[in-house]
Order: sequence, then structure tokens, then C-alpha cells
Amino acid sequence: MKTKAKPFSLTMLSLLTATAFLAAPTAAGAQEPLKIALVSFYSGPVSGPVGIPSRNGADLIIEAINAGTLPAPYSGAGVGGRQIESIYVDEAVDPVSEYRNAVQRQGVDAVVGYASSGSCLGVAPVAEELQTLTLLYYCGSVRTFEEGPKEYVFRTMNTQDVENIGAARYVLDTMKDVKSISGINQNYGWGQESWRDFSKSLQQLKPDITIKTELFPKFLSGQYGAEVTALSRNKADIIHSSFWGGDLDAFILQASPRNLLKNQTAVLTTGGTALQSLAKHIPDGTIIGVRGSGGVLAPKSDFNDWFRSEYEKKYGEVVTFPAYYMAQAVLALKAAGDIAAQKSGNSPSVDDIRTALRGISFETPAGTVAMDRHNGHQASTEIAYGTFKLQDGKPTLENVKRYAPECVIAPEGTNSLDWIEAGFPGAVCN
Repeated sequence: MKTKAKPFSLTMLSLLTATAFLAAPTAAGAQEPLKIALVSFYSGPVSGPVGIPSRNGADLIIEAINAGTLPAPYSGAGVGGRQIESIYVDEAVDPVSEYRNAVQRQGVDAVVGYASSGSCLGVAPVAEELQTLTLLYYCGSVRTFEEGPKEYVFRTMNTQDVENIGAARYVLDTMKDVKSISGINQNYGWGQESWRDFSKSLQQLKPDITIKTELFPKFLSGQYGAEVTALSRNKADIIHSSFWGGDLDAFILQASPRNLLKNQTAVLTTGGTALQSLAKHIPDGTIIGVRGSGGVLAPKSDFNDWFRSEYEKKYGEVVTFPAYYMAQAVLALKAAGDIAAQKSGNSPSVDDIRTALRGISFETPAGTVAMDRHNGHQASTEIAYGTFKLQDGKPTLENVKRYAPECVIAPEGTNSLDWIEAGFPGAVCN
């Protein structure tokens, strides 16, 4: 039976974080590999835009971790000296049963994965039941932690409320005369909550905003002719969509012949996955998000330059933001494992890694990630948006704006919806 770890004191946490990226000491004798499951959609309509790039990003980082070739501030091979051994689990199959299979039959030490919010909500209680370290890399539902504290589950990127608060602020920063909005979002928690947080945030910031049309088609329905017609007839200044994966691609392609997104400005909160593949179908002026600060909106750094270059060299394509976020989750293991090894002087156990994860800050190609929400189990990062422009046949983003965590993230201990409805008390925005 695994034991629950006690929280670090702030003094101890600061001391350990300061040494997080030093080379981990090598324990005497052979060290057991750290066996992890990498879970995403590796088949079906979500695999191309999300699942395969995610796997590629993880593989690239794992290869560098095992070889000890990660750029600064990291050094030393392995996770606290332990090599990573990975298996792939397809999220398109029943997520809960496959989670149990990976842990109980295949004997993984930790799980990194899950793109769908529905998967995360289903898997989180099982991870707690099986006492298995689980890092959520992509799903965004705030309910994962707001419905109760977790001991074994962590999320290494922002939640869906953050990207929609950021989208609302970007709209008003760049389109001050906006008067009306419509939304088309998938009919499950992710889509419903994304639209709720965007529309409520915008109305808090500009109370005279009118909502024209609210549409919630079925997840992965793939056909949006009726919705395109409805949005065209009831014209708004803004159309918000949190569509992702194959649904996003299908919507853009079906909206294009009707000039829907040319006549009304779209806010595509996950639009960064379509920039390369559908550039000719995205009108100039479309507002594009990447669910944080990865992909095309990743900040300039040596680490980011290395990641982009190595990814394109290895896979022959431009790296998109899902690759950043699964890589980000794997880097959290590396950072925490090295902290644990520095503390003990030995190869870290999985429970040592879990303990070290709480409250750390670590560097990624998308910038700094701070595990500082929900008792150190939920990450916070900046959020970035830009406006699409096709230049010389190449997709670009201009008028990029970045919003710091203190501008778009509810304070620790505050429910995100309550914070929105109260008018963002305590928010600090430049």
C-alpha cells in the first residue's frame, strides 16, 4: 500500500526547487526503469490533430531524457537517474478499463495522458483508488479538482476556464466595438463550460454584449451544415468555438464555402492545430488560441528553439501545441525526479516523484509551469492569443497578446465560476 506524502514546507520547497535541474546523483547498482503509459487518441478523427503530435512530442523528450541531452536548465540522464520505459494506450478505446489494464496488468508506474475532459473525469477517481501517479496533459475541465482534492492526480497545463477568460480579454483588447457574440461548442462538459466561461467573462467585462446564437452539436458529429446556416442567418460580431481535433477541422472546412468566418470573426480557442493543414481555409482576422502558450505562440527561448528544430528534424513537420503539452507533462516527471534524487541521494521511488511534484516550478519549451493551484496539483501558465494572417502563402499570427496567470486564473481556493461571476476580484492585468 502506498502512503500519502506530507506537504513540503515553503522553506524546503524553495530549497529543493533551486536544485531541481542539477544532475541527479547516481545510486549504486542498476536502477529500475520508470515505466509510464502515454495515453491519447491514436486512432480516429482526433489522432491526426492531437494524438499523434502529442505522442511525438513525448517520444522526443523521453529520448533526450534517457540520453541526458536535454538543454539547460536540465542535466543528467533519466528521471533522477531512472530511464523511462513507455507504452502507448489509445484513448479511443474505453479510457477507464484501459487505465486499469495499464496499471494492474501491464504494471506501469505512472500514467501521462488524456485529451478529452470526459476521459479525465472518468479516470481521476480510478487513479486515486489505485494510488497511481497520473499526469493529465491536455484535458481542461475545472471539475477535475474543484469537485474534490486529489493525491495522485496532477495536471500540467491550464484549465478550460483560463483559456476562455483569456479569449474574452483578447477580444476586448483588439475589438473594442464588439456588440454581439454567438457560440458553437461541443455538447458535453468541455464545450458547455468553455462557452459558459467565455460568454460570462465577456459580459462581465462589457455588460452590453448581446448573445445571438448558442449551438451545442454532438461531439464528433462531423456535419455542421445546419449550424453554419443558423450562424449565417443570425449574424454576430464574434463566433466562439472550443471545437478541437476532427470537429474543428470539419467546421472550418464546412464554414469556408459560405464565408461564415470571413463575415463574422471567429475565436477558435484550439485553432492552433489547424494553422498548417487548413491555412487556406482560415480567413485573415480569425482569433487563434493554443490552450496556453505552446506551439506557434511559444515564447522565444533556447529550449523552444531546440524543441522546434529537433521535432521538425525527427518528424518532418511543423510542431503544433499538443506536442508541447505532452512533452510538458513528461518534463514534470524529470524535474520532480531530479528534485527527489537530490533530496535523498538515491534513485527516486514513484512516491518520491509524486511528493516532489507538489508545488514545483519547471521549465518547458512553452515557458515556465508552476504547480501552484489546488494544493500543488494543478498548473498555472500564461495564456496567449494572436490574430491569423496568411502572408506569402504561410500562416502567421500577429497582434499577439500574453496574459499572466494573475490576470486570468482564479486565486487559490476560489471556484473559477464564482470568480468570473464576481467580476474577477484581485485580477492583475497589464
